[in-house]
Amino acid sequence: MIKCAKEMRATAAAALKGKWGSAVLTLFVLLIVSCVASAILAIIPFLNIIASLATMILAVGFEVAFLTMLRTGEKMQVGCIFDFFKETRLWATILLMLLYTFLWSLLLVVPGIIKGFSYAMTPFILKDNPNMKNNEAIELSMAMMDGHKWDLFCLELSFIGWAFLCVLSLGIGYLWLIPYMYASYAAFYEDVKNEYASRSNA
Repeated sequence: MIKCAKEMRATAAAALKGKWGSAVLTLFVLLIVSCVASAILAIIPFLNIIASLATMILAVGFEVAFLTMLRTGEKMQVGCIFDFFKETRLWATILLMLLYTFLWSLLLVVPGIIKGFSYAMTPFILKDNPNMKNNEAIELSMAMMDGHKWDLFCLELSFIGWAFLCVLSLGIGYLWLIPYMYASYAAFYEDVKNEYASRSNA
């Protein structure tokens, strides 16, 4: 049985202790790079789509970096946001995830949201399995999330109060909230992965 949302957040807070500065700085650099790229390419629709996808890849690199922080206790390096940028495998996987989610959303919005939760562990799986193929990673995420989609939803829901406070801070608080959330997602992945391994070996 995986930890509750409160315990996940506690694990995330412990992982971030003494490392908030590096996480916030990395997020700030990510936002600057994303804004500059979008501003430059926005005038050309096709390139704007590429810029949006590239921004997603950078965000994934940032999210997965919290898994390394959680496991090693090391501070985050700004360059981590580019770790997945040169991996065409990740680009293809993100496109597949978006396509699958979109196709499910054509049925109804709710199935699309549910599938989004099913695919949520895919970037972490790709980090742990460099040779795994695109669909394999997505399918493994679906298997891991079987019975745990509601747990992830509750974890995300637990940040609503913090998000409201960030709005009151004119958005500045998100520089701290997003690292907190991403570190919690990394903790969630560790729990789900271990639970899935135990389930598979039973």
